[in-house]
Amino acid sequence: MIFSQPISGRDRSKLKVLNLNTVLMPVYWELIEPEENNFDFSLVDGLITDASANNLHLILLWFGTWKNSMSCYVPAWIKKDYKRFPRTIDKNGKAQEIISALSKETLDADCKAFAALMKHIKEIDTAKQTVIMVQVENEVGMLSTAKETTPDVLKLFNSNVPDDLMQYLQNNKDDIVPELKNSWSEQEYKTTGTWEEVFGKSVSTDEIFQAYCYAKYVDKVAAAGKAEYNIPMYVNAALNRPNVLPGDYPSAGPLPQVMDIWKMAAPHIDILSPDFYNPDTKYWCDLYTRRNNTLFIPEIRFDSSDGAKAFFTLGHYHSLGFSPFAIEKGGDEVDTILKNTYNILQQLAPIILSSEPSKMNGVLLDKKNMIDTISFGNYLFKISHDNILGWNGHKNDSLWDAVGGIIIQTADDEFWVGGSGIVINFLSVDTTYKAGILSIDNGSFKNNEWQLLLRLNGDEDHQGRHLRIPLNEWDIQHLKLYRYK
Repeated sequence: MIFSQPISGRDRSKLKVLNLNTVLMPVYWELIEPEENNFDFSLVDGLITDASANNLHLILLWFGTWKNSMSCYVPAWIKKDYKRFPRTIDKNGKAQEIISALSKETLDADCKAFAALMKHIKEIDTAKQTVIMVQVENEVGMLSTAKETTPDVLKLFNSNVPDDLMQYLQNNKDDIVPELKNSWSEQEYKTTGTWEEVFGKSVSTDEIFQAYCYAKYVDKVAAAGKAEYNIPMYVNAALNRPNVLPGDYPSAGPLPQVMDIWKMAAPHIDILSPDFYNPDTKYWCDLYTRRNNTLFIPEIRFDSSDGAKAFFTLGHYHSLGFSPFAIEKGGDEVDTILKNTYNILQQLAPIILSSEPSKMNGVLLDKKNMIDTISFGNYLFKISHDNILGWNGHKNDSLWDAVGGIIIQTADDEFWVGGSGIVINFLSVDTTYKAGILSIDNGSFKNNEWQLLLRLNGDEDHQGRHLRIPLNEWDIQHLKLYRYK
């Protein structure tokens, strides 16, 4: 489990205080290769040394050919030589600072630089393994058209869909994501033809084509790096917004609708990841856990809902990690929320990591979604937002703070609950029985040993009616249930 953040500023003093175990840090191509074939890894060495000295791991973000669609972090010698390293054309027919995914010269240079970086990391960090993962490029995506439009690209677009993609589609016909399958099915599942003959004439087909080009490019970069140092690698996506057409958002990146294109064309990429700057967490997480994709959230808007979302995504989706953006700049309220959330998750980490997926779940509640019900074996957990009780004075507020929790079942009648702002009532799946609370203990883990603080009974569990962790409090509770008639 990775409790992390991408640093956007210089202040690292509070990262340990916030209970992080990993830091995401960018590596700029322009700074490690200011002159062609002359590499300077001193900044990378400083990051690794600093992280290791503070018992933190690193995930390095390779800002290579693209960052947020644009090619703004390539070295100056690439920027200035636009004939050797050609740009894409915008919808007005003008060159833009997005290098073409079909530029072999740029691809070769990016592969060389990334391979050199990974070789250097292996040489200085294999023993300590401070660097545990690498992001390849950053938020790849095409603007302001859905696909590139130069004559060479259009010639390729009007050629037959490559055999490797057609074979993949046929082998996975029943499993590919519905967005892609619908485009293909409308053309009667053709097994050969141009991109428009196979997927139809639409802007969606343009995005499918461009995704193939991007994924092939990124995969070659990742393969070059893994040949030097084979550690996990992922790509991240800037999410599209509802009712916005491809080209008006960064198109063809590792987005849900083209997930299968990336899975097929970029086998050296281990994870496709979403960057969250919108409120619909569950919707996007559902999309990013299709096709056996591991959920990893490398970037999310830093706000007061992040603690609840961390409990939820780790518990419900078994996410690899959760990383709010720029937390070194946060205020006291959000700092407190994340600090306490990560503290709970760090304590529960051994239980979480040893749990079977079916024995763990998470919940995210607010005023729109006040109640959730989760099944654990013989029991149903009815989980409510703490405001529903009306005991904390916030029941009638127009806005409710997001709250969340994680629940792990360790035996038929035994559970660990961590979170904030939740109330849980218990029912028996077999309605001929009633579910009762045998015991609820509050405490903490010290050196992975459970330290009992309080037996919660009577008033604390409302005379056996519920388990409660009040709003603005963070707790671990050890729960035992029983059934009776």
